[in-house]
Amino acid sequence: MGDARRATAADAAELVRLRSVMFADMPGQESGGDAWMGSAREALCRRLDEPDPSMVAFVVERPDRPGELAACAVGAVEFRLGGPRNPSGVSGYVYNVVTDPAYRRRGYSRLCVTALLDWYRDRGITTVHLRASTQGEPLYRSLGFVRTAAPAMRLKG
Repeated sequence: MGDARRATAADAAELVRLRSVMFADMPGQESGGDAWMGSAREALCRRLDEPDPSMVAFVVERPDRPGELAACAVGAVEFRLGGPRNPSGVSGYVYNVVTDPAYRRRGYSRLCVTALLDWYRDRGITTVHLRASTQGEPLYRSLGFVRTAAPAMRLKG
């Protein structure tokens, strides 16, 4: 099945490609063109190789094309004020979980998300958030995620 490995800046272009695959699969997602891709690639190049990163990605390479990615999961460490459920205020956020269509149903996303969750645990981060698609929800439930009562809201400027 393959192994998940931590991504480096050298994987940035492939991570952005997979992100575009994810957006294409999302109902109602606006195309918006390719303008976002350059800044996303630059952010990944800058942040993935930091010595103490607050953003990481775990990837599985295509078994038939090393250097090209079959799947990924990206995560960020978030810092907020502590509260009763999370006294430290430090939490993880999982996003950009996607598998290239040609490599789906092989467990690659599970490998990537599990590696990311292990990375959080190794850093003492026990609270992890995500927003699940309908397709991704069974995976996340099997890993212990539960729905919350808090509705998401967004302000777009």
